[in-house]
Amino acid sequence: MDLLYQAESVLHAVVQCGILLVEYVGVFVLLVAAVKSTIGYLRKDPHVRLTLAEGIALSLGFKLGGEVLRTVIVRDWDELIVLGAIIVLRGALAFLIHWEIKNGENRIAISKRAQELED
Repeated sequence: MDLLYQAESVLHAVVQCGILLVEYVGVFVLLVAAVKSTIGYLRKDPHVRLTLAEGIALSLGFKLGGEVLRTVIVRDWDELIVLGAIIVLRGALAFLIHWEIKNGENRIAISKRAQELED
């Protein structure tokens, strides 16, 4: 029984470290995207919204990965319900951001075609 308790403790520690690592990477990605977008905005880059949206989407993916890892160590139904709600909300946000990216890419492609036709 002592071996089982130790194995559970090791798993808990590894999962906690994994959660922190994945979520820190998500925060780092978001900060890099924000800095790149700020520089793009100051340079009047027309694709700055797309750059920021892609960074946010990637960051949300890492944060969602952290939440999925967190499901391994959840002990109560209340925690699981809250965690499920967080996962659903982050998933919905990721879906909406990907939809915005797709629309932004389509707008860029249309404007490039229109510009090529004018030339």
